[in-house]
Amino acid sequence: MDYEPPFLETYKTLVQKHVGDSRNDCFCRTVERCDIPLIDLGRLSLERDECMREIAEAAKEWGFFQVVNHGVPQEQLKSMQIEQKEVFYQPFVNKSTQQGIFSTLSAKAYRWGNPFATNLRQLSWSEAFHFYVTDISRMNQHEPLRSSLEGFATRMFSLAQSLSEILACKLNAKSNYFQEHCSAKSCFIRLNRYPPCPISKMHGLMPHSDTSFLTIVHQDQIGGLQLMKDGKWVAVKPNPHALLVNIGDLFQAWSNGVYKSIKHRVVAAEKAERFSMAFFYCPSEEAVIKSPIKPAIYRKFTFTEYKQQTEKDVKQSGGKVGLSRFLL
Repeated sequence: MDYEPPFLETYKTLVQKHVGDSRNDCFCRTVERCDIPLIDLGRLSLERDECMREIAEAAKEWGFFQVVNHGVPQEQLKSMQIEQKEVFYQPFVNKSTQQGIFSTLSAKAYRWGNPFATNLRQLSWSEAFHFYVTDISRMNQHEPLRSSLEGFATRMFSLAQSLSEILACKLNAKSNYFQEHCSAKSCFIRLNRYPPCPISKMHGLMPHSDTSFLTIVHQDQIGGLQLMKDGKWVAVKPNPHALLVNIGDLFQAWSNGVYKSIKHRVVAAEKAERFSMAFFYCPSEEAVIKSPIKPAIYRKFTFTEYKQQTEKDVKQSGGKVGLSRFLL
């Protein structure tokens, strides 16, 4: 099929070198599914204090939680799924060379695999479009996609800002930090597709934590997302009515380690393709990440500084190092 990225051809050497290596047999082994905290945001109007407490507890103990009655209509999410598939089913040559509907996006918007991978553990069997919310307005060659993305981004930003202010409030910290430093134009959207993978035990997306304050994800029902809990990988059971929220590195630093940015990964399926959409709630490039809680365990840094360090680490080692670079 002309829309599939050439994984086997491009990573032939890695595949031949590592397939059959017994050391690979355990890095994506079968794990138990778990039910992560599920929070009904509709309760904020009647049981606000208790609902806020549950959100904060989930952020402390899990770093992940699911929300229902989140304000994003199911019809809008279904429309986005349809448009997303149409985008990924465009010829690979068009996606990789920014032709057609992709011509208005930046050169780095389309991503697949991992050009810095030195072994199969560092290879992600997936493709994605990663772009600023402000890029949406330029997608004039595909009006249905532009319209769906604009609606999706508006709802997601509002939800992310509300959750951030709740989490700040539970730290007894000033919640206006997010209104001052986070706007829709500083946020990102990532559309993900995980093709069927003929190699067993492969990462669809290698283990990582997110470079954001919050990430909000809508996923299909295929499954494959796993998170680290108490030193073990556990699989997240998909919920068709819920959005998945996870704490990012920036919130862990800002909360002085109270809220946890947890490593997570996606395991590739051998016979099914998987789709997801992620909204990354981020500050402006020059925003300073400095915890209001003392004594601080992380030194202050700007969002730009953190991203640059992450890119440097990925190029040098094939993976992200993260917040440990900024410990005091």
